[in-house]
Amino acid sequence: MVSASDDNKKRDGDTQNGNAKNDVNVEEELSEEDKALKENLELLVTRAKDVDEGLATTALESIRTEIRTATSSMTSVPKPLKFLKEHYAGLKEHVDTLPKGSGVAALLADILSVLAMTSAESGSMETLRFKLQSGVKEVSCWGHEYSRHLAGEIGDEYATRMEKDSKADMSDLMSLVEEIVPWNMAHNAEPEAVDLCLEVGRLDLIEGAVDENNCGRACLYLLSCASYLPEPEDRNVYMCAYNSYMKVRFSTHALRVALKMGDVGLMGQVMSSVEDPLEKKQIAYILGEARVWIDLAEEDESLQEELQAIMGNTRLSERYLALARDLDVMEAKVPEDVYKSNLIESRSSHPVESASGNIAASYVNAFINAGFGQDKLVTVEMDDNDESSSKSVHWIFRNKSLGKLAAAASLGMVLLWDVEGGLPKVDRFLYASDHMVVSGALLAFGIIASGVTDEVDPAFAVLSEYVENEDDNVKIGAIWGLGIAYAGRAKEDVKDALLPVAGNSDMSMELASLAALSTGLSYTGTADGDIVETILESLMLRGELELDSVHGRNMAHALGMLFLGKQDAVEATIEVAKTLPEKTCKYTCNVLDMFAYAGTGDVLKIQQFLATCGEEYEDEEVEPWQTAHQSVAALAIGAIAGGEELGSQMAHRALEHILQYGGQAAKKGVPLALAILNVSNPDVAVIDTLGRLSHDTDEQVVMSALISLGIVGAGTNNARLAGLLRNLSLYYSKDVSMLFLVRISQGLVHSGKGLLTLNPYSASTKSMHRPAMAGLLTILLASLDMPSSIGGKMHYLLYGLVPALRPRMLMTVDENGAAVPVPVRVGQAVDVVAQAGKPKAITGFQTHTTPVLLAEGERAELGTEKYKPMSSVLEGTVIVKENPDYVEIAE
Repeated sequence: MVSASDDNKKRDGDTQNGNAKNDVNVEEELSEEDKALKENLELLVTRAKDVDEGLATTALESIRTEIRTATSSMTSVPKPLKFLKEHYAGLKEHVDTLPKGSGVAALLADILSVLAMTSAESGSMETLRFKLQSGVKEVSCWGHEYSRHLAGEIGDEYATRMEKDSKADMSDLMSLVEEIVPWNMAHNAEPEAVDLCLEVGRLDLIEGAVDENNCGRACLYLLSCASYLPEPEDRNVYMCAYNSYMKVRFSTHALRVALKMGDVGLMGQVMSSVEDPLEKKQIAYILGEARVWIDLAEEDESLQEELQAIMGNTRLSERYLALARDLDVMEAKVPEDVYKSNLIESRSSHPVESASGNIAASYVNAFINAGFGQDKLVTVEMDDNDESSSKSVHWIFRNKSLGKLAAAASLGMVLLWDVEGGLPKVDRFLYASDHMVVSGALLAFGIIASGVTDEVDPAFAVLSEYVENEDDNVKIGAIWGLGIAYAGRAKEDVKDALLPVAGNSDMSMELASLAALSTGLSYTGTADGDIVETILESLMLRGELELDSVHGRNMAHALGMLFLGKQDAVEATIEVAKTLPEKTCKYTCNVLDMFAYAGTGDVLKIQQFLATCGEEYEDEEVEPWQTAHQSVAALAIGAIAGGEELGSQMAHRALEHILQYGGQAAKKGVPLALAILNVSNPDVAVIDTLGRLSHDTDEQVVMSALISLGIVGAGTNNARLAGLLRNLSLYYSKDVSMLFLVRISQGLVHSGKGLLTLNPYSASTKSMHRPAMAGLLTILLASLDMPSSIGGKMHYLLYGLVPALRPRMLMTVDENGAAVPVPVRVGQAVDVVAQAGKPKAITGFQTHTTPVLLAEGERAELGTEKYKPMSSVLEGTVIVKENPDYVEIAE
């Protein structure tokens, strides 16, 4: 019987014999040419060790030539390196015996540096050691693989030295980096160059090495890296990309980077650096779509006026209606066209008109007919003064109390962006005897002017008069109208009008908080010191009961808006917020943190908020204010992760865990987090999750899920989502408050009959539109306290979504703004970062003629060479000019 150990020994012996045979076979398999090469190299190695310096130098130069000229496949080691591996140890010993600084020592060390790639032990960093020892800076002669290997070791050595001493001398490493980076940039290895510069903190080398050929690839990789870097390193990367684009005069690219950074000064630099009037107009179109206004200093007055008109979106309504006519969706719809009650088994044969139902219908009508200038409810000509109960009564007067405010304001939605034609139609309601109608008309004024900048500025002239009106209801419309009209504009006059109201401790908390919200919306992302100070003072002067109300929380939201995207600039304000009363302290701090890091993808902040969601309370009876900050923390995860694709995917998984293991307060914020992660992007998995939560046992979770369904599907006309909402309208037909939210979501899904989007991120660079994000977060935060806000008497807050509304179109125009039909290919976007060559940026495309609609995740590219676009990215409004080199080929 053979033992196990004997069996193993026999197997080992067979293996050794097999290896020996294999070595013999390899030796035998060498071709005559390879044998000659091997013998020649062995002879050269022997001569390289000769005491005669001239003979040794000649031998080493011959070895260097053999290595340089060797050809190999992508998967095999060059034969000279393979044959020299056995001599590596001997040559290492020999180089140590040579006098330092001699030519032979430098040449041998340089060769050993190359041999170390395949012969040295992993982690020994001998490639770098011998390269430094040789004193030879040139690396280009050894090719890409050597350059990549050396760059890796430089990065490791840099990190090691920095750990030991942050002020260590790096001059020897930098001399090599300064050789490697330009060579990589010139030889289609931009990602390797960027990686090395990021590791050693020398992004200035990228700026110096970019040209028109490599700038696009280098900056695309830079911008993708910025998403994974902490502050302030991310800003340094953005600045590097911005400077690189400016160097090669890619002005629209540079502008999009400036938008990503939210730096108005840099946007102004882009505009002033451009000389071509057409290019200036294209920049103005991009700024107009982002709702950003910059001061112009043009010598040509007519050009300045034209640029201001473009930037002010004065013709946005005209272009939007042209899109609607092209797609044949001009016919007005009524709420019943969305409800489709005939498709569900109604429990009552005739729907009963109710106050809540009418308010919902006003909002649904406002959303579905937004911007079309006509509808079948509020723009129809009727006797406005007849307030009888007959069907001939104008829709506005068929509502009660706050319902009249909502209905009158919906007129502003229908006339959205049409300042010239819309304001006169609303003006007549300012003279109504009912204060609620006047308030709604004022709010309509603000809605019409949202995102549109007019030199006459009629909206401010009207609204500012009513801010100090005696009636509180009228003030509501004027104050909220100012916030919506000037969202993101930071208009000094708005601050002067609203700040005294926000800081007046004698004013009702509702009006003070609404004034704070409007000021915050107007100055979003500016961290204006006066406003911050006023709101903090107001929070400190109010009693705990007021701070624990929905109005107290709205004031905290206003404070947060001021720091939107400001990151660590919020720290000082958070420290002050910690001194606030216990009932609002944690809530305010979390809101500030959420706004400051919204859209940044900051992983550390997401982890911080996850930890907050996981907090447990031992007391059985926990007061709502004690856990309110956890709901904000759940929403914050979505708000922060939304600007970056990978982080967004991870956030979805984290939110699923909160649903399974988190407390009830954290769970309430999960549907809203899913909404902000998927605005106007009805992903099937997200719809299924929200559909499941819409039947949850907790009423607050259900309310959050219902409003989230509308935001997820906003402006998409998604059939699956529309069907789900119809079924929910039947399920909640007896619950007035739930049915109201279902109706609002139905209206949102069909916003602009499918032509609008609420998405706060641009499709190309994922840069955040600040007014849009501020408006969305205002609604989502209000939804955490649904019965007291949107589901109660403050449903007018829903109009806070107006700054986020924009057409999801691609329209091509000529230099005068007239539409030019151009064939374009529309397909799913493909990630081409760091890919070799010139890969296709879209896949599965179809060819259409502009104007076209772009869904989430879709991109467009020109389908003809007859025209040249003035923008690198085809989205929104793009100027095209005829290509002078185009020659039409006859079929």
